[in-house]
Order: sequence, then structure tokens, then C-alpha cells
Amino acid sequence: MTWLDAGPLDAIPMRGARVLRVGRETLALFRTSEGLVYALRDRCPHRGGPLSQGIVHGARVTCPLHDWVIDLATGRAAGPDVGCTATFPVHVLADRVLVSVDDETP
Repeated sequence: MTWLDAGPLDAIPMRGARVLRVGRETLALFRTSEGLVYALRDRCPHRGGPLSQGIVHGARVTCPLHDWVIDLATGRAAGPDVGCTATFPVHVLADRVLVSVDDETP
């Protein structure tokens, strides 16, 4: 497991997202209004929509394509929808966002 420096905390807007490319994978880093940071694969489990372009509300994001609601902590779709996107551990240290990725992430 490798910790990547994803940049300064302030680069992620409150109630917004920032995209991070890791190899061929695209991650979405989200920051809630409470200042919590989450990292998800930037693909909705429904049809692969870009979650980074969705609306952040509480600890969830709504996909911009078909309004699926995804929990930022678990990556799971809120019922009645079913599906999940990958999550990645995040730490904020000295106002820097660190994201943990598997060494085999493409």
C-alpha cells in the first residue's frame, strides 16, 4: 500500500470534488461542509458517470447522470439503488491530503 500526496486540503472545495489520476485509474476526492475528506473511484456503479461532477450533500454525492446517491464513506448506492464503487483511505496531515492506493492500482 502506498500513500500519495494529493495536494493541499484547500485545493478541494467545500462541498465539492477534485480529480486525481493514479495510473489508469481516476479517483474523486470529496470535501464535505464539515471538512471531512473522502476518496472514491470516479465512476458511478450504475453507468460509470463521473461522481466528481456530482453534487455533494452531507456525506453523500449524487451522480450527475442519473441521480444515484452514493455514500462517500462506503461507496455504496443508497436504496433502492444497488451497487458500490471503490473507496480509498484518506488522511489529512499538515493541511496535505494523503490517499492510500494499492500498489497494484493500474
